[in-house]
Amino acid sequence: MNCEVCQLKELEVEHIEVREVLRCILHTILFHRALGLVRPKDVDLELFDITYVQCGDVEHEKKINEKIDHFIDRVEKHPNKKNQICLSFYEVKNKQATWFTNKVERHYWEQWYINLNTVQHPKTHSGKSHHPKVVVDPGETASEERNARRTALESSLREVLFQIIKFVNEKKDHVPPIPNLDGVSFPYEITISSSSDSAFGMDMLKRMLQTGHPTMLS
Repeated sequence: MNCEVCQLKELEVEHIEVREVLRCILHTILFHRALGLVRPKDVDLELFDITYVQCGDVEHEKKINEKIDHFIDRVEKHPNKKNQICLSFYEVKNKQATWFTNKVERHYWEQWYINLNTVQHPKTHSGKSHHPKVVVDPGETASEERNARRTALESSLREVLFQIIKFVNEKKDHVPPIPNLDGVSFPYEITISSSSDSAFGMDMLKRMLQTGHPTMLS
């Protein structure tokens, strides 16, 4: 079975923006892959003029928050690095057990790569050198720069949300039958990697070259 892969547009974010951006993207993907047993909940972002929809499931919320906490810990340890979260949907398949393998396999059928480039707060700037008599408030200049950058990020985040919707609407044939499981979504996992990991680049290359995800035993 082929695994469809969606590489979302890379976003440049500051540390304070990471949590909201990831919550928005992850919840949006999960909502669009929900099984219908959901209580939709509109959520307004605090830093951006964007509203997204959650499935309204406590377990979803807990799992996503835990992964975002892990992601932020990584960002703090490796500042100014490109980081990536992968949300993978899979089927659980039972097969005959052997001496070397368990009888349960995960067959991945869809993966979403969320790419963030975390940056430090922009530095403040004094007045332009060719206007030595004009005094510019460094704090005001920094505030204007941050507002402009955040406006650009909001626009890029909207592009990512539209990218998700476009992918979901166009890619349907690979979605497996609805599993006979309790819960609001297909089984999924969330993994984290960064450009400081030696396998980061090779893993991305392998994903592009392979038509499907290698089976993971559990």
